[in-house]
Amino acid sequence: MRLKKGAPLGKEKENAETRSQANLERLLTEMIRYPARRAEVVETIEKTFTQKRAILVLDMSGFSRTTQRLGIVSFLLMIHQMRLICRPCVEEKRGSVIKAEADNLFCLFDAVTDALGACREMIERLDAANQVLPAEQHLYAAFGIGYGDILNIADEDIFGDEMNIACKLGEDIARPREILLTAAARAQILENEGSGDIRLREEAISISGLTLSYYSVEN
Repeated sequence: MRLKKGAPLGKEKENAETRSQANLERLLTEMIRYPARRAEVVETIEKTFTQKRAILVLDMSGFSRTTQRLGIVSFLLMIHQMRLICRPCVEEKRGSVIKAEADNLFCLFDAVTDALGACREMIERLDAANQVLPAEQHLYAAFGIGYGDILNIADEDIFGDEMNIACKLGEDIARPREILLTAAARAQILENEGSGDIRLREEAISISGLTLSYYSVEN
């Protein structure tokens, strides 16, 4: 294969290797072996792996209820159907599915509005699928969206405070078909896009003695 004149040789491969799980583990081991270099290594990790992105966490609803009624294989089929429907929605909104674990999807976008658009499209397509599925096999999902600095490990795993809050919103707080945003995600919308036709309702919940403020998207 011939490269175009001026193309950076191996830049994409080099970047992927630099952000790899193996490189992260090497740096963490270095912190353990050389405590005096901790601050230096922390700076290297943050510089290498940090990205400012919108994080979308999708959680399917009804795992326990469906598994007890229909069995685990039936719910695995529902998970597979959900992924087939939802992955294209993420990609069409310029996002990427970083990982799929059990009945969750973890996705990254450059902008919160893209993540929000993907959520709305997923809800619409899941609703359409439910029109032809038996009632006990209907597909529903809840969504949490955050925005901020995350550690992106080779586009295979993500860590960060906004990731944690988005997980809490999508997995524990949001109801089926509900989209919840962190305060940082809302701020990113207002800063870059304006609220436009996006209507948000502020909510709050107490968790472990802390008050978590978030925003519910009114459809």
